[in-house]
Amino acid sequence: MHSPKAKNTGRRDGSPVLGGSFEFVSLTKPVNRSSPRHLLQRQGSDPTTARLRASESPLRRRGSGSSTGSASGQGPPEEDGIRLNPSLIGISLSSLLAIDLWLSKRLSVCACEDSSWGSVRPLMKLIEVSGHGIPWLAGAAYSLYKSDTAAGQEVMLNLLVGLLLDLILVGIVKAVVRRRRPAHNQMDMFATFSVDRYSFPSGHATRAAMCGRFLLAHLVLAAPLRVLVLLWVGLVGLSRVLLGRHNVTDVLFGFWMGYCQYNLVEILWFSPQTLQGLLGHLA
Repeated sequence: MHSPKAKNTGRRDGSPVLGGSFEFVSLTKPVNRSSPRHLLQRQGSDPTTARLRASESPLRRRGSGSSTGSASGQGPPEEDGIRLNPSLIGISLSSLLAIDLWLSKRLSVCACEDSSWGSVRPLMKLIEVSGHGIPWLAGAAYSLYKSDTAAGQEVMLNLLVGLLLDLILVGIVKAVVRRRRPAHNQMDMFATFSVDRYSFPSGHATRAAMCGRFLLAHLVLAAPLRVLVLLWVGLVGLSRVLLGRHNVTDVLFGFWMGYCQYNLVEILWFSPQTLQGLLGHLA
């Protein structure tokens, strides 16, 4: 026989409650079924599962698609594309270098005895010796020693200084640039040194331009002799290309460098009194 308390402790549907306790739901604080906590409770209490599901959200998928766009074949970013494009200066320099090598090869008609102008090679080598540094240094030193006037000594002294300055500057530029001589050149040059295996700039061209300008400025020459000086300067530069010793740009830069060297000689102009003062201080 059941007691009245047992009847009152049942639910409205007639099912009994184990343990005699009721389950209450709070009516004052509604449950937000869209909150992350509620989703976590629905999906399970494992945080690893929640993180995996969050990584599969549309936002993460959208971000991963943009980061792998370049790998899927959509092309490199804009900055990389700009960096890969060759510059106009680089294209111009490469084109000029190609033209220089092609023209130098075509003009080296005296590079060897079997060349098209091989019979003119001895004459070109004679012009080569006329522009070498050793004959000019020896001639300037001898003229300085034999000169019996102060004006003549002053001119020859500064010519000797200019020749020594030319050797130093050309050697420095060659050692810095280190451009090899043309492949068709024969290493049978007159009195070469270690730095002479480099091609840029042409020391003959610098010396010819500097000495030619010096002679025209400080020696009283008749018009035919002035023309011969200019013709000699041009032939020295031309012989360097015909013999295959240098490229065209080596000679052109050498002419410009020798022209500028004369301006430096004029700035550093030594008088005999200045030289005697320097020698007295050194003594």
